[in-house]
Amino acid sequence: MRNGISRKLTGLLCSIIILAAANSVLLWQIVSLSNIIKAAITAGCGIFTLLFIIIGSGMKSESRKLKRLSSGSFILGCGIFMSIAEIAVIIFAIGKNGWIRNLIGILTAELVITIFCLGGIVRIAASARQFKVLRIIALFCLWYVPVINIFVFASFYRSARHEYFFEEAKAELDNARKENEICKTRYPILLVHGIFFRDWQLVNYWGRIPAELIRNGANIYYGGQQSAAKIEASASELAARIKLVLDETGAEKVNIIAHSKGGLDSRCAIAKFGLADKVATLTTINTPHRGCEFVDKLLRQIPDSVQRFVDRKYNKLYTKLGDTSPSFIEGVRELTAESCERFNAETPEMPGVRYRSVMSTMTSARAAGFPLDLGYMLNKPFDKANDGLVTKKSGMYFPDSVYIEHKGRRGISHGDIIDLMRENIKGFDVREFYVGMVKELKEQGY
Repeated sequence: MRNGISRKLTGLLCSIIILAAANSVLLWQIVSLSNIIKAAITAGCGIFTLLFIIIGSGMKSESRKLKRLSSGSFILGCGIFMSIAEIAVIIFAIGKNGWIRNLIGILTAELVITIFCLGGIVRIAASARQFKVLRIIALFCLWYVPVINIFVFASFYRSARHEYFFEEAKAELDNARKENEICKTRYPILLVHGIFFRDWQLVNYWGRIPAELIRNGANIYYGGQQSAAKIEASASELAARIKLVLDETGAEKVNIIAHSKGGLDSRCAIAKFGLADKVATLTTINTPHRGCEFVDKLLRQIPDSVQRFVDRKYNKLYTKLGDTSPSFIEGVRELTAESCERFNAETPEMPGVRYRSVMSTMTSARAAGFPLDLGYMLNKPFDKANDGLVTKKSGMYFPDSVYIEHKGRRGISHGDIIDLMRENIKGFDVREFYVGMVKELKEQGY
């Protein structure tokens, strides 16, 4: 509490000095001092302003990123305070000398304060990861518009502060438990991606989740199957991958955590490729076990010529990106409700493997961007409870099922559940959710 009050008083004092520097042109029309003294005061305030922007004043943190984030939000907070205070200064100056005599002074003050705010934003931008595209567009379009830019800057300030406290609390939690290795399971973890993605190293499909699990002791591997193919083709690739992981680690089995179609690929690998004795657990995340009914509808309505065109273009692109024999249309067709009904009949759960399904849902189309917003609307006639691609009744398949009921306005989308956008969601820390799942596996002896 004392540190918070001290920071506010420091910010207030610094803001007054910088506000005086910004309004030096206006002040010297009112205050009677010699030109030498005026120049000395202006220079001193100006140097202080530059040093304040360069050095900043952030909260203590072990992370450089969080220090920059805190420092930038502190600078921006002071700038917002000055922007509001400047409105009162301008009203006073105009009342005393009118617009014409004060125009240069007003413009100078606005420019200095705006540049000061941008200095904080630059520092924030170097560290923050939670800015929305619309907020950045608003900044580029409105940073120079007096009064309106205050609201834009305030939006950046709130986002930066929220990210700082969210990540700082996360770092403290990690430090407190780093020796416990709560995710060090008996068997390695195999993360299996869904359709239309690959396991690229530069852009991890699973966002910040793998690093968090590794930090807490987990041994992580990836499925490595192609982005789009028939379930059996992907399952064959997974089977080969699992055998490689077992040879490399010397483990007897693996724990599979699979997202979306990856859950179907994994079920097939276990049941049809002799892996029942090599897989300890399978946890499916938002997997369309009963298919996606809106896919059935779309395939009936979209002309075959269009489907073939998209298939050719997709396959050509992903062949260049590393797939050996991708098939967009076969991958999609196996996600229909009709196809999944056949799949379920032919792919029973195997004895000795613990199966669990996890499902989350969105609360409105505004909860996610394209194409999940469109998918949410297309799914609504079949089941209002859906994640933008998969309905709740399709994802909650096994008797052992977990439904993530998010109490916020947005819910948890098909992308949120794998941290695809690396977004801190209020009321749901996706990294901690996976830590909890893997910790439970460890406690159960897997």
